[in-house]
Amino acid sequence: MTDEGTRADLRWGTIPALMRDVADRLGDREAVVDLSGDAPVRLGFAELRRRGDDAARGLISAGVQPGDRVAIWAPNCWEWIVALVGLQSVGAALVPLNTRYKGIEAADILRRSRAKVLFTVEGFLGNDYVSMLRAAAGPEGLVDLDAVVLLRDTGERPDGVVTLDELVAEASDVSQADVDARVEALEPGAMSDLLFTSGTTGAPKGVVQTHASTLRAFGDWADIVGLRDFDRYLVINPFFHSFGYKAGIVAGLITGCTLVPIPIFDVDLAVEVIKAEGISMIPGPPTIYQTLLNHPAFDPAAVDTLRLAVTGAAAVPVALVEAMRNTLGFETVLTAYGLTEASGVATVCRAEDGAETISHTSGRAIPGVEVLVVDDDGREMPPGEAGEVVVRGYNVMREYFEDPEQTAEAIDADGWLHTGDVGTMDERGYLDITDRLKDMFIVGGFNAYPAEIEALLGAHPGIAQAAVVGVPDERMGEIGHAFVVPVAGTELDADEVRAWARENMANYKVPRSIEVVEALPLNASGKVLRFELRGRATAVVAEGNPS
Repeated sequence: MTDEGTRADLRWGTIPALMRDVADRLGDREAVVDLSGDAPVRLGFAELRRRGDDAARGLISAGVQPGDRVAIWAPNCWEWIVALVGLQSVGAALVPLNTRYKGIEAADILRRSRAKVLFTVEGFLGNDYVSMLRAAAGPEGLVDLDAVVLLRDTGERPDGVVTLDELVAEASDVSQADVDARVEALEPGAMSDLLFTSGTTGAPKGVVQTHASTLRAFGDWADIVGLRDFDRYLVINPFFHSFGYKAGIVAGLITGCTLVPIPIFDVDLAVEVIKAEGISMIPGPPTIYQTLLNHPAFDPAAVDTLRLAVTGAAAVPVALVEAMRNTLGFETVLTAYGLTEASGVATVCRAEDGAETISHTSGRAIPGVEVLVVDDDGREMPPGEAGEVVVRGYNVMREYFEDPEQTAEAIDADGWLHTGDVGTMDERGYLDITDRLKDMFIVGGFNAYPAEIEALLGAHPGIAQAAVVGVPDERMGEIGHAFVVPVAGTELDADEVRAWARENMANYKVPRSIEVVEALPLNASGKVLRFELRGRATAVVAEGNPS
């Protein structure tokens, strides 16, 4: 799909137009298989479109206008995809919320995006999302949020919410022609999604991407990695993440493959689904494949359908690449690099690359995109020398939502997106990410930003200062270690702080270890010496004395 005649953005223009075309062409062929409920749900492409159009009618009846934002706060399930199809068909932009968020985090994103409707569930991972949200919103509430819609009717629900079926039933005055008109009026350059990502300031920033950039990026991504219409794709990556949404749902529609989403990575469930559904494609961080290799109930010799794996987000040892090929039976194993501000993908390995290349690089630039490694003055570094990774091309975000100042900081006058990641590039143009300027660390595939976690910890009444660093962990890749300074005249208990953190932030953000200190080490300019803290934290965790 890399030539001008078949580029996904030129072929379809918008994601709803893609949905309609694939439904017309493939009809009853399985689009989604969801085994997470009381009974399996199998939707063909035509049925997926019909349900999406019904959701669109409901949203039109609820007053959603083109350009509005609609949020989804739910785990991977077939209803998530229906809600996505529906909201984008009326011209709204998706705002996905992390299922690990607590109420205060979700309320902040909903306020910043001014979302008109929230699709959600109750009871996932023991969380009552609506109750948490209302408690966090306080007396003033969420003034822009007109409706909360439960994607699944669990029998008990908070006052003031409707189910997806009820939303559709209330749209009797909205015709199919009204939905068709919205889809036909939607422009490729319209905002398709608003994904929030945190940076060094700790404040979430909304990344504006378009239908055209999303389609082009993941049409090419699907072509490069070799995703095909006969694949059965186990979608472990959360739909709320750019990879799960775009490399999952959007790429699935582009190729016409069958998506088999699971709400969390439960290895026993994954093993069962791989066997029962003849799974051929599994994406995810390296820990997923290592877990499969180590699982006593998984016999790779009994599974002959696995053929395609796309990994990254952490180091991928050569031995793991070889085991994925030789033991798990994957024909193709690839790594990639991307970030939300670059549509989720910038570089990808190719099928012909060897294990060393796949292990030690994140591939080379996708078509139509430039990737360089530069010094502080923007000059390209020689091969093998470290510098900041910058990206330029159609995949670079349009802007940070309603934040021209931070947009200008991120994208320079020549159009280069400054990623904040440090890397090297070899003579072939293959990129190796070696460090992070932004101090981000990755916990089991989730990006964790110290400044954001520190700001959340700062809400604890007994904490005067906090500094968080990432340290290596064999199972999760990295985990957080927090240094906290108590308010003068008070005492802090590390276990109490950890319990408080579990109540007030997503679990991957909760520091695994907490150390109470009298003061943080500072340089002459008053900045925290993170390298010193990182060394101390690594030593503490290695000694098995987390608090």
